Amino acid sequence: MGNRSGMSRALVRRETISGYLFLLPSLFFFITFVIYPMVMCIFTSFFDSNMGKNAQDVFIGFGNYVELFHDQIFLGALKNTFIIVLVSVPVVMAFSLWVANAIYDMKPALTSAFRCIFYLPVVTGSVAVTVVWKWMYNMRYGIFNYVLKDVGIIEKNINWLADSKYALGCIILILLTTSVGQPIVLYVSALGNVDKSLVEAAEVDGATRRQVFWKVKWAQIMPTTLYILIITMINSFQCFALIQLLTSGGPNHSTDTIMYYIYYTAFKLYRYGYGNAMGVILMIIIAILSAIQFRLGKSDS
Repeated sequence: MGNRSGMSRALVRRETISGYLFLLPSLFFFITFVIYPMVMCIFTSFFDSNMGKNAQDVFIGFGNYVELFHDQIFLGALKNTFIIVLVSVPVVMAFSLWVANAIYDMKPALTSAFRCIFYLPVVTGSVAVTVVWKWMYNMRYGIFNYVLKDVGIIEKNINWLADSKYALGCIILILLTTSVGQPIVLYVSALGNVDKSLVEAAEVDGATRRQVFWKVKWAQIMPTTLYILIITMINSFQCFALIQLLTSGGPNHSTDTIMYYIYYTAFKLYRYGYGNAMGVILMIIIAILSAIQFRLGKSDS
């Protein structure tokens, strides 16, 4: 009996060691490219650091954080970021759920075709997508000006990306089209995992299609909804490529976001400590909002 116990413990030990050896490459990359940069970001945020560009780093404590909340450009970027999140997240989720519910009941071939169509912008390179949208927004020969003038909504061409009244809205529109693909695919998969016996029981009891969705299906796809909510929120907070490729924060900082301002401050002005302080603030905001969403998700379930 003792011999068997010793053999089982040795087997467990070998399997544990083998498991950690398989995890080691991923763990190495995670520590090297995620944990270490995160720690260095927090550490450097307490310094007037330019990474040796002009002078040595100087410890200034919370000086960068104090300056942040007196920096009108940063406060404007923070405001723009929250506008993007507050607009894009609900719209993406509602539209994705509506589309997924509509195409789920179609023939499998049609469902697959629609999933491919909506997912195409996700796998298409951001540069290619941006070039197409930049052409559509073009003041002289863009399709938006052509159509709106043709139907009589506008009288003269609008320089969409150079007008502070429209630039941020144009960015949000592009973000919406590139953000719905993954949620639609996830929602279609989640609807496929709904317990059909509960749906049939509700239909037998006389429940309408809407009642079946909200009373039966909605509760079972809540984990997927929570996941989509969090990843959509994080992606919206990290909006950068569109800003860099289309407006560079202009006109007059009207499309600055936190991510773009971090890039501009760190790699254009060489104020790495100040840029890292912004990164820490962004990390705290995302962590708090994600924690709230997890808490609400658990309370609903």
